[in-house]
Amino acid sequence: MRLQRIDLHHTVEYGPSTYGDRVADVYDRMPQVLGRDVDRAVVALAELAGPGPVLELGIGTDRLALPLAARGLAVHGIDASEAIVKKLRVKPGGERIPVAIGNFADVAIDGQFPLIFVAFNTFFGLLSQEEQVRCFARVAEHLTPEGVFVLEAFVPDVTRFDRGQRLGVTHMGVDDVQLEASLHDPLTQRIRSLHVILSNDGDTQLYPVHIRYAWPSELDLMARLASLHLRTRWSDWDKSSFTATSRSHVSVYAIAAQRTAGDVISGGS
Repeated sequence: MRLQRIDLHHTVEYGPSTYGDRVADVYDRMPQVLGRDVDRAVVALAELAGPGPVLELGIGTDRLALPLAARGLAVHGIDASEAIVKKLRVKPGGERIPVAIGNFADVAIDGQFPLIFVAFNTFFGLLSQEEQVRCFARVAEHLTPEGVFVLEAFVPDVTRFDRGQRLGVTHMGVDDVQLEASLHDPLTQRIRSLHVILSNDGDTQLYPVHIRYAWPSELDLMARLASLHLRTRWSDWDKSSFTATSRSHVSVYAIAAQRTAGDVISGGS
């Protein structure tokens, strides 16, 4: 087995673009990505978008923006990684999607949108509560009066960790295996993970990912601070009910003035 050389005396700082820069070449082939329900997500987002335009935070390569654009919607994006956006550019239609490079917490883009969304746990890539709160506030500034902010994320499960750590197999094929090694800090709600891919050709590939998770109720409070409220929450893109056993959620937030009798009042189901 041929291992990549690691300089133990050199510390690599993890920043907003690190994950995208490191994973760009393999992102679309990763089992976690291939297993996502893209079709239902696109249908649900298109219904919420109306005539558009649409803004995706953390657009990446992108599995959702391109199908939305194919439906005739004007799609814009923000991403911190130029490397991963280059992968979007080489896909059919990818060159026509305007993408701003930068930390999506700042929503540094002009205009207002009837739909702003962040999918596949990407919101948790903002590594502090301060950044996450700022993102909600900036999103609210860029929503049209009837617009919505859609956030897809997992529901935290700290029981996955034994004494603050986890080592598991996330994929096993005939010629390759993917492992995940993670450290959990419950005080900061941060998880530092390293995805390790071992293949039959002798290569070892390392892909770091750091996140700061938040429970649905905490996200709802962030929304309220930005004068947004929870309109509805699904367990998945199929619009199934969110329950105490749901492992993920799709939360739809709207400007507080839009509240109707049918809206969700708290962070529950």
